Amino acid sequence: MKTLIVFDLDGTLAKSKAALDDEMAKLLERLLAVVRVAIISGGDFPQFEEQVLGHLPPASDLGNLSILPTSGTKFFQYRDGWQKLYSDDLSDEDKKKIESALEQAVAQSGFQPKQSWGERIEDRGTQITYSALGQQAPLEEKSKWDPDFAKRKQIKAILDKTLPEFSVRLGGTTSIDVTRPGIDKAYGIHKLRDVIGVPIAQMLFVGDALFPGGNDYPALEAGAESIAVRDPDETKRIIEAIIACLS
Repeated sequence: MKTLIVFDLDGTLAKSKAALDDEMAKLLERLLAVVRVAIISGGDFPQFEEQVLGHLPPASDLGNLSILPTSGTKFFQYRDGWQKLYSDDLSDEDKKKIESALEQAVAQSGFQPKQSWGERIEDRGTQITYSALGQQAPLEEKSKWDPDFAKRKQIKAILDKTLPEFSVRLGGTTSIDVTRPGIDKAYGIHKLRDVIGVPIAQMLFVGDALFPGGNDYPALEAGAESIAVRDPDETKRIIEAIIACLS
């Protein structure tokens, strides 16, 4: 029996950088009433506030919800307010090295877009994230840029050689996440096991990037039974099925 349902955020619970829609928010409220839930994403905590927490119905049981930003390198639980349990920050030296390598890899790949909306490289403390079209790019533009992940896979291949001491993962619609080695969604799965005491065998992970090299794949590698989804609408049907089974 599964006692913890773990979700990716962008592309799984909501469209990239978009808020939960009303149907998803209500489904999560119902799910939180019957089982523990965790969300792991490459975004930082403010992104969770904008996309998820600010849209859940007031009656949602937040005590059953764990939030793991930046691919699991941070961990938040609700205890009379959202409390940060840990944060595995990169050093300033590491950040500079990663940012430089990202710029060089994108230039070498030839996939530098001509137009961007906001910063392309973001320091998230525990993670450096490259967003090809910028942090505020319209979803329509993001969806067209690299739908088959081919461009980012080529950039990742360069980074794997120039940053061998770090972990490089493809995330979201146009992004690449760089963290310390071993700190990815597998790290988050293990932290969930250790912090809330749920065996990995009792976890179910749902994500849209469960292919090798995708930023959800480490959760599968960690041993969590996993379901690959195409989009939030497919996730909704899975949540409905889980609620029906557990209610």
